Amino acid sequence: MVPPFGGPPPHRGRRARRGDVRMALLALLAEKSMHGYEMLRELEQRSGSLWRPSAGSVYPTLQLLEDEGLIKGKDVNERRMYSITDAGRTELKSRTRERGEMPWDDPRDDKPRELHEAAVAVGEASLQVARVGTSDQIDRALALLHETRRKIYALLAETP
Repeated sequence: MVPPFGGPPPHRGRRARRGDVRMALLALLAEKSMHGYEMLRELEQRSGSLWRPSAGSVYPTLQLLEDEGLIKGKDVNERRMYSITDAGRTELKSRTRERGEMPWDDPRDDKPRELHEAAVAVGEASLQVARVGTSDQIDRALALLHETRRKIYALLAETP
């Protein structure tokens, strides 16, 4: 997908491993009952916006979990609220023992999260310069951002 005004496509987060969405939904529902949109927000928040399962993967998984009897859904105030069943808790416990981590945890390390946080901080600083900076400060900040972007892409072009 190309955004309407050009530039790189929007970041969609890391790609989930097989079973991640399933396990994540069970883990969230083990804490409290939620509707689908709440689960989407919670997964993004817990991963620091690095993992964003799509509605196209979450809602079919919820239906499958319900069909398997691992969760139950109930319509409340025009929303489908889900809660975990005893069978779902058993499934979650066995999968947690196998994997040892929650899907929103990145087992590699915290470097991707640190990079994301640093990029957000640079964005915030850039916006502040745009709001209150002089014309010269804005020009210099813009030059720095263009140079930094080129250098970051150059890193990806290096052979490992």
